[in-house]
Amino acid sequence: MLRTIVGGFLMGTADLVPGVSGGTIALVLGIYERLVASIKEGSSALGYLARFRWDKASEHLRRVEWVFLIPLLVGILLAVVTLAGILDHQLEERPTLLAGLFLGLVVGSVVIAWSRIGRRDSSKVVIAVLVAVALFLLLGLGEGQASAEPTVLAFVGAGALAICAMILPGISGSLILLMLGMYAPALSAVRDRDLVTIAALALGAIVGLALFSQVLNWALRNHHDPVLAALVGLMAGSTRVLWPWPDGVFSAEIGAPGEDWLGVLVVVILGGVAVYLVSRLAGERATVSEPQSS
Repeated sequence: MLRTIVGGFLMGTADLVPGVSGGTIALVLGIYERLVASIKEGSSALGYLARFRWDKASEHLRRVEWVFLIPLLVGILLAVVTLAGILDHQLEERPTLLAGLFLGLVVGSVVIAWSRIGRRDSSKVVIAVLVAVALFLLLGLGEGQASAEPTVLAFVGAGALAICAMILPGISGSLILLMLGMYAPALSAVRDRDLVTIAALALGAIVGLALFSQVLNWALRNHHDPVLAALVGLMAGSTRVLWPWPDGVFSAEIGAPGEDWLGVLVVVILGGVAVYLVSRLAGERATVSEPQSS
């Protein structure tokens, strides 16, 4: 349980950082597929509850790994409560070094995730490269422009897309909101305690998570290696917003290395080593077997 709480803490820390996904940490820790499966069972229970099928809802709720899921959520909440202010300050004071650290974390995650593909052939390489290039170009589009007063429906849609990104390795929900031009309005709604807007975002997140978790769980069970190759591509493509120069984290602009390149190189290496150590501490081997269909 303690190890699961620590894993949740690491996931929560990642979700606080623009460009870094908690899904990446879950993949490195070897708990990603368990997490998706539990979310899928919970969403199925909600679907049956909405249709007043109490027996079926109860059946799916019993399949949720609560002993795993609750400590994980506790760890995520602990990270959000204790580190939000610290990370925000470091992003302002040391954006280049912090970007280098996160770049090292993601690069290390790419290597470990790739090693977990059962059959690493040319088709998996093509999938990973295509997804990486597509995301790299998409992130270069920069921040989208939203209307002065987005509608409630727009917030529902933004919440659905953002939550889908949060459970995918390599792309964060905050990046999706930024690209949609909804990041600032969402932050303003939280700051101003706009309950209608917050409810719309929450509704979108619930609907998006319920639908997407079903698809993702099915894909992992039936097409494990191609899906994992695509997830590797997502992580690789996300490095665009973690390139330290010129502006550090949260910039899609690519510039030449600055005078601080040596210090950045050191923290990149440290980030990669940290991912390797976390993976080893999680008790995972270099390759995991394909999950069995239920």
